Amino acid sequence: MKVVVSGRPPRDEPVEIVERKGLGHPDSICDALAENLSRNLCRHYLDRFGVILHHNVDKALLCGGSTIPAFGGGQVKEPIDIYLSGRAVGAVGNQVIPIDEIAIEGSRTWLRETLHALDADRHVRLHCQVRPGSQALADLYGRSAAGTVLANDTSIGVGYAPLSALEFLVLRVENVLNGRQRAVHHPAWGEDIKVMGLRHGMVVSLTIACAMIDRHLGGVDDYRAETAAIRRLVQDLAAEHGFDDCLVMVNMADAPDASSLYLTVTGTSAEAGDDGEVGRGNRVNGLITPYRPMSLEAAAGKNPVSHVGKIYNIVAREIAEAVVSSVAEVAAAECHMVSQIGKPVDMPALTHVRLATHDGSPANRLEATVGEIVARQLRGAASLVDRLVAGSIQVY
Repeated sequence: MKVVVSGRPPRDEPVEIVERKGLGHPDSICDALAENLSRNLCRHYLDRFGVILHHNVDKALLCGGSTIPAFGGGQVKEPIDIYLSGRAVGAVGNQVIPIDEIAIEGSRTWLRETLHALDADRHVRLHCQVRPGSQALADLYGRSAAGTVLANDTSIGVGYAPLSALEFLVLRVENVLNGRQRAVHHPAWGEDIKVMGLRHGMVVSLTIACAMIDRHLGGVDDYRAETAAIRRLVQDLAAEHGFDDCLVMVNMADAPDASSLYLTVTGTSAEAGDDGEVGRGNRVNGLITPYRPMSLEAAAGKNPVSHVGKIYNIVAREIAEAVVSSVAEVAAAECHMVSQIGKPVDMPALTHVRLATHDGSPANRLEATVGEIVARQLRGAASLVDRLVAGSIQVY
């Protein structure tokens, strides 16, 4: 296993851009349903066969519907269509795995539990297009099950630590807005909440898009009261994170005369205004950060046993976090990992760790210490399977 440690200058960029797509965003819905399907398949395979069988269900497409929103309650004219796709073992001998049922019922359950204004039975049409995988990849996966886990792809994983103050804030804003008790606290706020943070020097602004739910609003005054409540809450959160003068803007596409507002029937733009796809939203740390290293891998829905497109992005982040937390000299770390298909998952072709030290001292003098951390984290990669199946690791 090759570990390279090098330095990087401390980041003090004059501009920082951070985005998070919330739970109800069409792209996040696709990520969530793909990952949910993978977890449910894992549980089914384990319950019946004692082992997680080969699958990669990381392809999902959402095609928006059509609605007529109106204060007091509008109507859905055309449902949302969601296509779940990928590859999975569908039979063992003469035992058939009910993949369609697992996919459809699991998705409806997630939609019911997550989108409080959406009727998962009437407002969504679910389509399962999961098919058996190639024999070559199934054989490779089978060799993994027999012993050492072998990577089923040549891929890249990227992680960094620590998060910046703005990154923490963007995550916190969406988590708080969507973490409320929806039936009691602001039921008019839909789950389709997007947060865009911008820092220019010390000047910070947050642009919030929140799909408002028509049935909980009597008119324009109610709508404006709810957007004002979001603005006040976000400004308080920004102050808690050290941004006392943060400019907060909510639903900026609204027409000044209120002739056009971000009003929805279901609380998500997927009902009419937007479509979605796995991998187009948040990275595994929950953020979109163009000023940071990022992998383009869609982690959601990939199998947690051997797919390095999922595993390495999580391990790389945990390596960076472990280096920063346990090596006093290190102020910040980035980790890049490269796999090679058919080689053991715990033996990447290359692990490159870039460090910024507090005193500017050379990073390569820490190579032995960092190498030990990398080896330890890779040895623990097998424990990711249980955590991912349990849903305790977020990948979007």
